[in-house]
Amino acid sequence: MAQFQSFDDLADPSQGTERIPLLRAELARRGLDGFIVPRADEHQSEYVPANAERLSWLTGFTGSAGTAVILADKAALVVDGRYTLQAAAQVDTSLIEIVPLAETSAEAWIEANIGQGKVLGYDPWLHTAKGIEALAKAVAKAGARLRAVDSNPIDVVWQDRPAAPRAQVTIRSLELAGEPAAAKLARVREKLDKERVDALLVSDPHNFAWAFNLRGGDVAYTPLALGYALIPAEGRPTLFLDPSKLTNQTGDVLGGLADLAPPDALGPSLEKLGAAGARVRFDQGTAASALIERLREAGGNPDNGSDPITLMKAVKNPAEIAGTRTAHLRDGAAVTRFLHWLEREAPGGRVSEIEAAEALEAFRAESGALRDVSFPTISGSGPNGAIVHYRVTRSTDRNLALGELYLCDSGAQYEEGTTDITRTVAVGEPSAEMRDRFTRVLKGHIAVATALFPKGSSGAQLDPFARRPLWDVGLDFDHGTGHGVGAYLSVHEGPQRIAKTGHTPLEPGMILSNEPGYYKTGAYGIRIENLILVEPREVPGGERPMLGFETLTLAPIDRRLVDTALLSPGEIAWLDEYHARVRHELAPLLDQPTREWLNNVAQPLG
Repeated sequence: MAQFQSFDDLADPSQGTERIPLLRAELARRGLDGFIVPRADEHQSEYVPANAERLSWLTGFTGSAGTAVILADKAALVVDGRYTLQAAAQVDTSLIEIVPLAETSAEAWIEANIGQGKVLGYDPWLHTAKGIEALAKAVAKAGARLRAVDSNPIDVVWQDRPAAPRAQVTIRSLELAGEPAAAKLARVREKLDKERVDALLVSDPHNFAWAFNLRGGDVAYTPLALGYALIPAEGRPTLFLDPSKLTNQTGDVLGGLADLAPPDALGPSLEKLGAAGARVRFDQGTAASALIERLREAGGNPDNGSDPITLMKAVKNPAEIAGTRTAHLRDGAAVTRFLHWLEREAPGGRVSEIEAAEALEAFRAESGALRDVSFPTISGSGPNGAIVHYRVTRSTDRNLALGELYLCDSGAQYEEGTTDITRTVAVGEPSAEMRDRFTRVLKGHIAVATALFPKGSSGAQLDPFARRPLWDVGLDFDHGTGHGVGAYLSVHEGPQRIAKTGHTPLEPGMILSNEPGYYKTGAYGIRIENLILVEPREVPGGERPMLGFETLTLAPIDRRLVDTALLSPGEIAWLDEYHARVRHELAPLLDQPTREWLNNVAQPLG
């Protein structure tokens, strides 16, 4: 089996005891009273290369989002609701205070703890301009000062820090990309002209990959090449890429679209634009403060806003949609084979969380088309399933046991598209409470899947659809209902979201997840996730253009956990129709035993 993910313990709480004193000594040498350690790289990526895992190296926390503040006499790790339990398990809490983001932001903690006259350091490559503005306000209120460092002090004390990645760049075929890179760049220039900016700095590697129809392997789980692009409103773009990542062939293709330059040429290029008084658009979500200041100090005019590529990329073209459907058929067959295997093996108590995740990866790899998993598989049984972004390791691994629920949230990267699916299954006989909670989560899932909404509606308007059945009995979940998904790119893509903060209007061609859940700490977790495609809908007699969703994901939902008394006739009909489609579309891809099993478990509820 191809091995794409490791389950080894990447960090442990004791490392903070060893490493934080080293950092404090380096800070003292530099005249700093504290330092901010975000979980970030120079592109503000979700998944960062090994040499940028500074937060994990320092504290032991391996989540994909969080900020540590290290002061001379105290320290805090601020994490959102996905990671509060994980952080408490991974970090030495006698040394580092775990601060829930819902209660206190990193800025608020700094304001309350930094002390008057103190100097707080930050790495300008790891923060956006907006982030620095918020930090500066907090520090000023405390009577302290904020100072940018020339080099990251963690890199000085991190003796065995990995080298920067240099994976080969590949070119995405037009058949899969659906639009030539030259046409995409022309659309970008039109947008720049309308917004009256002289150039766009592309700092988001996802946008970089989409605009130039390239992919890479510099980070885990997402096929990205780390680099930058400068796209002028007029003239040829410049790609700033490590030359070692390019073969002669890829260099020729990209050289036909843009000038090629090494990464260290970006700073001088910004200075040249600055000297000419150019107005340059920086993506407010991913552009490092260091880059913005380089232009400003040279006399240029930074324009901090949205990279127009982000929204272009979110709206998939027909080729990308066709590829995504192909990926979901292949993936649905692999997941269904896994669920069949799990039902046979789990009740005997012989299957561990790691063994289940490895089995699922093996079924996907047997297709011969798997390029990577799209994120670390969340394989949680019993109480571990209640940890929203649980990452199983050798030390936390436990066997699936009778009477428990098993939650598996996983995804795959195929060249045709990216998948993300969660299924929660009963091992043995579930309790009445488990069935009640599962059914309420299912009701919320169906409410989103069947939603009709006017064009211009946002994900924030749809988010309550998923929560209402839980709210009815005083329950909720502490994560968004859905995130955007890329086309052989990031499994977590913006700007589209179904969440309280999802204010971007949904457009036909956008792909999102539909994943309400419920989590009972110390007992079990429930999540049901399919990917959905926004599409136009005709409503007889309607007066406004309407939209709805097509469900892309194909795999059975555990009917043993469904309390039909809680479902309406329309909800029962949706589940029956979904299962009929799963049976019909997956049957040709399954072996005979799995096909017979699927026919049995995906029968109509009636």
